[in-house]
Amino acid sequence: MCRLMGYVSQSETSFPAIVGSGFSEFVALSSRHCDGWGLSTVDQGGAHTVVEKRVEAAATSESFGATVAENAADGALLHLRWATKGLSISENNTHPFMYGDYSFIHNGSIFPPDAIAPFIDSKFLPLIVGDTDSERYFYLVMTEVEKLGLVDGVKSALSIIKENGDTTSLNCMLMNRESFVVVSEHNVDRKPEWAVDDYYELKYLASPEGLLFASSGWDQPGWEELENHHMALVNRSTFEIDVIAL
Repeated sequence: MCRLMGYVSQSETSFPAIVGSGFSEFVALSSRHCDGWGLSTVDQGGAHTVVEKRVEAAATSESFGATVAENAADGALLHLRWATKGLSISENNTHPFMYGDYSFIHNGSIFPPDAIAPFIDSKFLPLIVGDTDSERYFYLVMTEVEKLGLVDGVKSALSIIKENGDTTSLNCMLMNRESFVVVSEHNVDRKPEWAVDDYYELKYLASPEGLLFASSGWDQPGWEELENHHMALVNRSTFEIDVIAL
């Protein structure tokens, strides 16, 4: 299980700048979600780069603070990993995952991790470097998006997973230069035993600076919930949000 955060903005910024003082509360969630962190930047008109992945807790990482503060972009994803039992803690298993100008992060589990492998286009299979369900989820999404387009492709990938695997949560964030997609799709009865009821909730906040989405577990006054079994599609040029039932 993991924590997700993403933003798109009017101009180049960083997670600490756009989130403000509450960002430290989000980072503190890495005391439990401590198996790695990763940052990707997805500028509309520039390079698409994973700035850094580290197999350590963000809150105690020597490089985390400077990395998230110094790598400004008009779109970015941040992931705090708590590894699914049985999956190794390694850089290859650390999110985000990338293909072309797409970047992807996931919170949840698919059992068994390779249940959906037969549905991934063969051209993507050599690109899989880790053993996580999340990386396979990403390449299934890419397979379906290339066939059906962004919205229908994401929907198709979710259907394939639910029909062929056992899932806890398929919550994810997917970003490219044109769009920011956030999926809220989870089983509320399969949250961790210690977790509060809203553990899987994804929330968002619009401001003059841009648009933020994030997992729960920290103070988020004024944020709106993205309802379960729904997907938010953000147009990065207009910042319009289309909430689509799944």
